[in-house]
Amino acid sequence: MVEKIAHLARLRLTEEEKEYFERQLTSILHFVEQLQEVDTSEVEPFTLPFEETPMREDEPLKDFDPQLVLEQAPEAEGSFFVVPRVVEY
Repeated sequence: MVEKIAHLARLRLTEEEKEYFERQLTSILHFVEQLQEVDTSEVEPFTLPFEETPMREDEPLKDFDPQLVLEQAPEAEGSFFVVPRVVEY
């Protein structure tokens, strides 16, 4: 399972990392199994009506200097960030 997830995420993992993440995923799945055993039939679902959802005003924030941002990037070309290719043709 770890290898499939790593492949989908385009991650290269060492054998030690695979073992580490496998232990973590197993622990998470066991915890989810425990949660499924809890009787929640008497518990009311919690929902907020949309009208009561707190909203804030959409206010513009201070702009960033594009050149300053690009200078902090690991790699840039012109006015663009350079990122590794993740799509194979």
